[in-house]
Amino acid sequence: MEWFTAPEYWTGRLVFQKALAGVYLVAFLTAARQFRALIGERGMLPVPRFVARVPFRRAPSLFQWRYSDRLFAGCAWAGCAVAGALLAGADALLPLWAAMLLWLLPWALYLSIVNVGQTWYGFGWESLLLETGFVAVFLGNDEVAPPVVVLFLLRWLLFRVEFGAGLIKLRGDACWRKLTCLDHHHETQPMPGPLSWFFHHLPRPLHRVEVAANHVTQLVVPFLLFTPQPVAAAAAALMIVTQLWLVLSGNFAWLNWLTIVLALPAVRFPADAPARPAAPLWYEVLVLAVAALLLALSCRPVANMLSRHQVMNRSFDPLHLVNTYGAFGSVSRVRYEVVLEGTADEVPREDGDWRAYEFKGKPGDPRRWPRQFAPYHLRLDWMMWFAALSPGYAGPWFSALVERLLENDRDTLRLLRRSPFPSNAPPRHVRARLFRYRYTTWRELRETGACWERTYVREYLPPTRLVS
Repeated sequence: MEWFTAPEYWTGRLVFQKALAGVYLVAFLTAARQFRALIGERGMLPVPRFVARVPFRRAPSLFQWRYSDRLFAGCAWAGCAVAGALLAGADALLPLWAAMLLWLLPWALYLSIVNVGQTWYGFGWESLLLETGFVAVFLGNDEVAPPVVVLFLLRWLLFRVEFGAGLIKLRGDACWRKLTCLDHHHETQPMPGPLSWFFHHLPRPLHRVEVAANHVTQLVVPFLLFTPQPVAAAAAALMIVTQLWLVLSGNFAWLNWLTIVLALPAVRFPADAPARPAAPLWYEVLVLAVAALLLALSCRPVANMLSRHQVMNRSFDPLHLVNTYGAFGSVSRVRYEVVLEGTADEVPREDGDWRAYEFKGKPGDPRRWPRQFAPYHLRLDWMMWFAALSPGYAGPWFSALVERLLENDRDTLRLLRRSPFPSNAPPRHVRARLFRYRYTTWRELRETGACWERTYVREYLPPTRLVS
């Protein structure tokens, strides 16, 4: 079938595959470095406890048959190795069928991780990586030109990511319709970046322009992805620019980077496409069958997207093949932070020697400037933001976190920037207090050097100690 392939997108496919392999590498590295404290055998939400109550059909995973920290570490580091090999171009050295299996491997490994990750893996970009990774399996390698149908599926996915995010904003917080959400968002977002303070202090009229431009990019521009070139490429380029703006303004793990990756195959690069033989019949049949399956599975996400009761970041099948996306349907006006403190005092007193635990990404010391971590994902820091919004978000894991701090658990302390207690002398008590944080003004920054000003609100958790 002559129409089946599009040789002019050969360079776009290559760039997309390299970039996707890079995102996979970051995702597996994040899993390998953080899993023991979060979902390991002694983690806050252990995998063995989860798989004992959740059947395979609801959460397909290698770890449903057997789990150990060593096996999980092996899978995560194997994922890093495969992603590195794909980044280096190993798929181009293999026959088409073997290259497809090589791309299927990181998808299967990461699916096994996400499906037992529980709260720590409940973010929309986890499903987005799995859906993107599954479609990428069928994009082919140097033996064939990029299939038109798969290129369409990638644009369809990008459309749903952007258009769904735009709709959830219009249906959600009124500040999106009033163009005022960015008066608050840069200050109250889950994990500010090094430039977020400056974005917050941009003139308010410019914030209105930012929101209006976001609406255009998410609600109008996605339709142009399905128009002829060069309009489709221009639409993709505009989305890339918008996502880079978001990269500069905060830390959203690999969400923005993966959205950029999805836009790359829509761009026709100037490089000449090398001649390629016709695609084998088995490949054409397989691609068309998979495309039909994914389009059929799109019915529920589309129905959700068009519903007045639209929900964000929902998977409709246990393989995360087709999902619904969206972010920040509502924007907080006030930033709260849970500050964890420990003391070595035998009897805890309000005015005792309480020392604060410092996290890597979330605000703590008002004088410590936020750092850039994305696309790396600090899962505990993100969940601490949710915990500050409501203790209900922290119910399944917060008490376990406090217990690990009381034990000076090595794996848990590795998730933090700094522990105020030496390894051989854990605290006797740990408490949590809720503070209201706000960005300082230009004058306050010059006078104090602090980017945050905080005010004590209430006790979040009273002094707690280990029970003998």
